[in-house]
Amino acid sequence: MSESNDIDEGFYSRQLYVLGHEAMRRMGTANVLIAGMRGLGVEIAKNVILSGVKSVTVQDEGLAEWMDFSSQFFLLASHLGQNRALSSLSQLSALNPHVHVSAHTGPLKETLLQQFQVVVLTDSSLDDQQRFGTFCHSNGIKLIVADTKGLCGQLFCDFGEEFEVLDTDGETPASAMIDDITKADPGVVTCIEQRHGFVDGSTVSLSEVCGMTKLNSYGPVDIKVLGPDSFSICDTSSFSEYKKGGVATEVKKSKILQFKPLDEALVDPELLVMTDYGKMTKHQTLHLAFQALHGFVKRVGRLPKPRSQSDAELLVAMVTELNKVSHLDQLDEDVVQSLSFTACGDLAPVNAFIGGLAAQEVMKACTGKFTPLQQWLYFDALECLPEGNGGEGEELTESTCSPRGSRYDGQTAVFGSGFQERLGEQKYFLVGAGAIGCELLKNFALIGLGAGEGGHITVTDMDSIERSNLNRQFLFRSQDIGRQKSEVAAQAVRVMNPNMNITAHQNRLDPDSEQVYGHTFFMGLDGVAAALDNVEARVYLDGRCVQHQRPMLEGGTLGSKGHTLVVVPHLTESYGPAKTGSQNAIPLCTLKNFPHRIEHTLQWARDQFEGLYKQAAEHVNLYFRDAAGFLERTLGRGEAEALEVLECVWGGVGRQRPQGWEDCVGWARRQWETLYNNNIAQLLHCFPSDQLTSSGLPFWSGAKRCPHPLTFDPSNTTHMDYVVAAANLYGQIYGIVGTRDSSAIRSILETVHIPAFTPKSTIKIHLTDKEMEEERESGHLDTGRLEELQKKLSSPPVNSAALQMHPIDFEKDDDNNFHIDYIVAASNLRAENYDIPTADRHKSKLIAGRIIPAIATTTAAVAGLMCVELYKLVQGHRKISSYRSSYINLAVQYCVLSEPLGPQRFTVAGKEYSLWDDFLVYGRCDRGQEMTLGELLLHIKQTYNLEITGLFYGNAVLYDVGSNHTERLVKSVSDVVSLVTKMEVPQHLHMLEVFPSFAEDKDCETVPPIRPQVMFFLGQMYGFLEAALL
Repeated sequence: MSESNDIDEGFYSRQLYVLGHEAMRRMGTANVLIAGMRGLGVEIAKNVILSGVKSVTVQDEGLAEWMDFSSQFFLLASHLGQNRALSSLSQLSALNPHVHVSAHTGPLKETLLQQFQVVVLTDSSLDDQQRFGTFCHSNGIKLIVADTKGLCGQLFCDFGEEFEVLDTDGETPASAMIDDITKADPGVVTCIEQRHGFVDGSTVSLSEVCGMTKLNSYGPVDIKVLGPDSFSICDTSSFSEYKKGGVATEVKKSKILQFKPLDEALVDPELLVMTDYGKMTKHQTLHLAFQALHGFVKRVGRLPKPRSQSDAELLVAMVTELNKVSHLDQLDEDVVQSLSFTACGDLAPVNAFIGGLAAQEVMKACTGKFTPLQQWLYFDALECLPEGNGGEGEELTESTCSPRGSRYDGQTAVFGSGFQERLGEQKYFLVGAGAIGCELLKNFALIGLGAGEGGHITVTDMDSIERSNLNRQFLFRSQDIGRQKSEVAAQAVRVMNPNMNITAHQNRLDPDSEQVYGHTFFMGLDGVAAALDNVEARVYLDGRCVQHQRPMLEGGTLGSKGHTLVVVPHLTESYGPAKTGSQNAIPLCTLKNFPHRIEHTLQWARDQFEGLYKQAAEHVNLYFRDAAGFLERTLGRGEAEALEVLECVWGGVGRQRPQGWEDCVGWARRQWETLYNNNIAQLLHCFPSDQLTSSGLPFWSGAKRCPHPLTFDPSNTTHMDYVVAAANLYGQIYGIVGTRDSSAIRSILETVHIPAFTPKSTIKIHLTDKEMEEERESGHLDTGRLEELQKKLSSPPVNSAALQMHPIDFEKDDDNNFHIDYIVAASNLRAENYDIPTADRHKSKLIAGRIIPAIATTTAAVAGLMCVELYKLVQGHRKISSYRSSYINLAVQYCVLSEPLGPQRFTVAGKEYSLWDDFLVYGRCDRGQEMTLGELLLHIKQTYNLEITGLFYGNAVLYDVGSNHTERLVKSVSDVVSLVTKMEVPQHLHMLEVFPSFAEDKDCETVPPIRPQVMFFLGQMYGFLEAALL
């Protein structure tokens, strides 16, 4: 970041939503030293540089060797024998133009450390850690020590005697609307929402309270939670009576933390933070084992040799000696032996995880944002080792794990050369080349996945690179903007590992791409990795993996939070169906008439944008394309919807169509009047401010905020912002060029006529969505107007081609296209109508643009954990206890790794099945013709002794025993599907998926699907009938 502290919001867009502007500005003043440029050091440096500190200096005296290549992604073969820091410098510098990156090739000295606010030590000796730890602690320099040895990792933080945390978790302050406040000691607040979101000890401020107005200026007050919708506050017995309204908003407090220097923290077991609660003894042992490892190197001059029994025995003895002082109740000697066997290893996934965590600690040290690690953290993935020594492959020995002068030497030291060959033969499908996708591809290249004979990676992503991607999708550079993500990512990892066999696609993964990603494609895979940013795509991919019995690695992030899931056929649960989000949907009546949160006004503004500038233009173009067909289809959608659509079309083709820029400004001004004055006046006419309900209570209370109309003022910035944006967008859909010149627009506004408005008593305003739906279904509409519009639109204009419109797709990341300008102004004006606190552009963009906050550190950590599970899949692990699902929150250094759940199980006719089971029916009948529906029913009866009473293809009923479906029984399965769905079965489809109900178990809600293969049904005439229950 530049010294002027100006934040490049285009570059840091998604990270800003994690850290905020103030934290970013503080980070922009920090100078960071990262010592050690092997795999872990470069991972930390990459993440810290992307974050936007002022400067990063990378230090390393060492020369590049083959052992480094298993995790150091910025080293090329030409760098062998050269200084690692210098060799990495150009690539690191290219990551972020706002960060000054330099290299230091001399030794670490106190005079060097004094130049930095944060120092990170990697690949360092315990003597150096203690020496520099004491110096940093005494001089106010934040120290982070990170280390990995094979499948184990270590992290330590010392931020000094007193470190102020300004925001402990980064969460948006909770807020709740008030329904009542008692006059008592203490006063009890009851909220409108069923869950207020506060916890005991929270501090809140109260505002907008009517009646008990003293609370509005009372200041922050500590609360005690009494229930999910209530809490107590201060003594309110002397205050005025509560009348209505009010908002309680959480007030965040800073926190002072104390840290011990490293030499003191070494002997304090209370400072150990767990990542896997099933491994507490292991990690307590690792705390001693890492110390003993330093002692081993000091005594022997090297790390323990891979699989050396004598070295392992020595290390165990050294740990046992240390424990005479530490007095651990239980020492796990197996962990010490495994550490000794694998300590020479250098694994990219482990470095990615520890490197992500370490870089996040650097950011905390620079900003005071989020809670730092206090103070030790250990991680191990020793369950990656073969479940039986060597598993299906070779036995792991000193010989099989010895270096071979290969880029994979750091990995071979852990898993042996045979496993490396198996990795190279893998065929994997990566869906998504965004942030997680880039990190996964980097790890794939480093570990050699698909980089051997017969191996292959297919990556697909339909998106092109945008500037906002560069802050976390580290394979992309500014010169790549506009290019396809998958192509650039594939090209980048080929540079990292020239042996990579990778093909880039630009296809969306959905039913429309099954001709490409069909049965043959999936059956040719060893596994799938999901790097997707939406639930629907994950659910679809998960279903394809279950259908084809393929493992899936899945991971996702949301700011500092992340999760991973490994899906193993017949062993674990799958990702599963999408959870309904209806409970979070905003009721239409709330959006239309009764908003009470800024989220409501922003969604309303977004709906306005879609309706005015996209849907309207699309309707007009469809009308021009086929007027008669369009009218027929529109009228078939019901009179209420037809009236809305046809009014919209008439506005685009009739006399209301703008002829020039002045007309666009006039339209925008009249639109302003309608939305912010007339509609509000009409609402208040129907429900005056003093309106009472049938119960005698105020109508405008609780979640219903009484609005007030606005009066247009050309000197009001927000008023003009709306007109400028609305007029320009309106002009764009008609191909009319506008301007941002406010003075010129004000001149036009002086000539615009605003019709007088009188509220109507005949208009009904709905209080609930149910009322709204009933009104639409009742048919109480202006049918005369509908008939009038039908007549007017019965013949399209002769110059239809010249009248084509230009629908606008909402794009949040272009600050010059008026899209966010419109949303911010439209939302804040409506918020002003209802006295809702407005939102700045940054927050409005987040909510209306549905932006997912993202940061490189979380992405790196999640991808690392996914690839740790990949090791297990390739090993062929069959114990569910070997696998881990994870949930992490780097804001509070919360990392929980746990055994995944087993698959859902259910019983049909007394036999147990799981989601992985199906009735897979191969081929056709023995006469060489396609299987009929009747033959399928008979086959299931004869093979499984189950009588099908119903058969469903999606929502379509193929067969029902109670219906007259005799004629269907003699038709082929695919013909019945086509008959019922009125759609041809695609030629590329290899199997259908139909769900039965059985007479033997009528009440069973879940049954295995029947999957008859149809690849021969639709053309070829060779095959046989065979059924198998998988």
